[in-house]
Amino acid sequence: MTEQSTATGPAQAPAEAPQAPVTGEAPAEAPASVTAEPATESATPEAPVAPAAPKDRRALRAVLRWTAAVLVFGAAGAGTAYGIGQAERTGLPGLSTRSDGRWTYPVLAKPALPPGAPVPFAVDNPEGIHYAGLTQLALPAPLGSTPDAGLKLEKDSEVSVDTFLQEYEGSVREKVKAGFADNGLRQIVARGWTTPDGTRTRVYLLRFHASGFADTFQGCGYDLAGVKGTEPDPAWDKARAGQPAPKPDGITVLRESVPFGDEQTRVGCVQSGDIQALVLQSRKGGAEAVPLHQAVILQRQLLS
Repeated sequence: MTEQSTATGPAQAPAEAPQAPVTGEAPAEAPASVTAEPATESATPEAPVAPAAPKDRRALRAVLRWTAAVLVFGAAGAGTAYGIGQAERTGLPGLSTRSDGRWTYPVLAKPALPPGAPVPFAVDNPEGIHYAGLTQLALPAPLGSTPDAGLKLEKDSEVSVDTFLQEYEGSVREKVKAGFADNGLRQIVARGWTTPDGTRTRVYLLRFHASGFADTFQGCGYDLAGVKGTEPDPAWDKARAGQPAPKPDGITVLRESVPFGDEQTRVGCVQSGDIQALVLQSRKGGAEAVPLHQAVILQRQLLS
């Protein structure tokens, strides 16, 4: 009867099971498989509790696995947070900073010089004579812009003196033209473009026989056509205030005074050795300061 009750499971154990001799081992007549089953409520305190161990070990292993996972994800999260904190915002998808108004230009490269020619402002070229082609020294158009169809270009992007003087008021043209004849103007090249926001840019490079002659042309000091008046650009002065001294020499930045008409013009002049650069930007409703500042700085770099 004892063997028959054991085979049906602990729930049907006979009432006389508690009266079996307490020896710390299963009764002799119980099959070996009984020791692998969970302990029942009828087991004595001295009965083996080994069957509960597998559940405890599984629970412990589960806790350890979850703890390890939390530590791994926590470390990964901390690493990610550190990486985001250290990386440039512009290098993270979805976290790029808002554009500050600068345009994207092609990679700038100074043109090759004729064999044996010194670079501007070298020890053997203190006057800053530029031996590279003038067209190669002109600032290229930014990406996404379209050529200025209204700019009258001749061969190799040259413009005549009369074409260039159209940028100035009629009352000063003869004076400026006479100055060119007296001070050894050799060549004028130009490049112009319009960006999608409607800003029209014209870049002129004027080459003189020597730096002393180039200094006589005050391109930013004459009245521009259609411009009521100009004044120093406060945004330029503010931007340069934090730059290491000395400030770049030979740069002048102006803006059309407020109030202006339908469009506003900004102008920048760069004097570099025997070359004078004039950068003009006009836009209906107001010309932004940053594109003009950027163009002036890049043009100076090409002439340095």
